Amino acid sequence: MRPIISALGIVLFATTATAQSRASTTAMTCGQAQGFLGARGAAVIGTGGQTYDRFVRDRSFCQPTEVTRVAFVPTRDTPQCPIGYRCIEPSRDDWFGD
Repeated sequence: MRPIISALGIVLFATTATAQSRASTTAMTCGQAQGFLGARGAAVIGTGGQTYDRFVRDRSFCQPTEVTRVAFVPTRDTPQCPIGYRCIEPSRDDWFGD
């Protein structure tokens, strides 16, 4: 029983530490947010409060069946900064322009 409790404690500690270290776009300027993503290629970034998403520099960071869509996020100096892209599964509308 003790090993299970110890393992659970380690997992909870690691999860908490990871959640606290996530970068947030609201603490950066638009240029800093774009540079942050550009340097990493892909990252999970906070966008305010408890919200976050995965953003990518280009399609090479997406799954083969996914396409990119421009992503805008709030930053310290602008409400809609074009940070990069989100990977999405294309819908019929993306191909046929309904």
